[in-house]
Amino acid sequence: MLTDMSRPTIPEPVLRAARQNARTLQLLGVDFVPLRAPRAVDAAPAAPVAPAPPALSPQIEPKPGLFSSEVAPAEVRPAAAPAGAPAAAAKLPREHAAALLDELRQRYERDAPHARFVTDHHNIVFGEGDPCARLMFVGEAPGAEEDRTGRPFVGRAGQLLDKMINAMGLERGQVYIANVLKTRPPGNATPTSDECAACAPYLYEQIMIVRPEVIVTLGLPASRTLLNTMESMGALRGRWWTFRPPAALLAGAPGAQGLRPGWTVPVMPTYHPAFLLRSYTTENRQKVWADLRQAMERLGASPVRVETATMSPGEEG
Repeated sequence: MLTDMSRPTIPEPVLRAARQNARTLQLLGVDFVPLRAPRAVDAAPAAPVAPAPPALSPQIEPKPGLFSSEVAPAEVRPAAAPAGAPAAAAKLPREHAAALLDELRQRYERDAPHARFVTDHHNIVFGEGDPCARLMFVGEAPGAEEDRTGRPFVGRAGQLLDKMINAMGLERGQVYIANVLKTRPPGNATPTSDECAACAPYLYEQIMIVRPEVIVTLGLPASRTLLNTMESMGALRGRWWTFRPPAALLAGAPGAQGLRPGWTVPVMPTYHPAFLLRSYTTENRQKVWADLRQAMERLGASPVRVETATMSPGEEG
């Protein structure tokens, strides 16, 4: 029988590695690991066996909660659209699209639709990114940090969105990001239907200029505004929907040049990153990642390998 003094000492680096591995398994949803029974002390020594070949490192796909900034670029191939889906619209030349977005912003500033309701803003947060992006994210309204900088999604929720974009194998500059409201509501209040209706035409025209192949809406106000529905978030997320700009706007807006009647864009609604930060559960992370995976598949993007898990509940801020 072994005494406490005769037990082998486990080096501290091995203990740290074991603890880290257990934490990683926990984040992946593994809550039970079988252990081998201890070998009896008086048992005869086992016959020598040839050393096993080193195990191959598995290819790990991004998991909910593993929105890592250390990812390799995704391999992007032509999108495999579902049978019967309309072909993507021809892109405008990048310089022309950028100029149209600038003109649209100037028109928004002249029209000032936000003057019809109470706002608490210092800067207009219009949108940013690739004017010819294949993927567009649409949120609801700027927050305090966005209002301070004039850029969309740069606060805590924006930092998580960046990790989500990177986990998809993309960089922020490869997508286009905008909000329904271009000014901050008082106290970050949820936009009302009247506020969304006043600002929606400018968002619709942004979409017509960028002409994305896929839109991911972040949260309920953005999803309802683009899809013209009052469905709940639970009923909307995880399914493909369709954005259809108003016929009058499609016929007469400067950004509609070359778009045919009936032009549409597939939309994948998912939870807003701010909601995910508030309710950082395995279930919610799984849902968001499943939605993003559908968007990746629609774009023909291959999964990427995640090297490290960088997002845990204690690192949200």
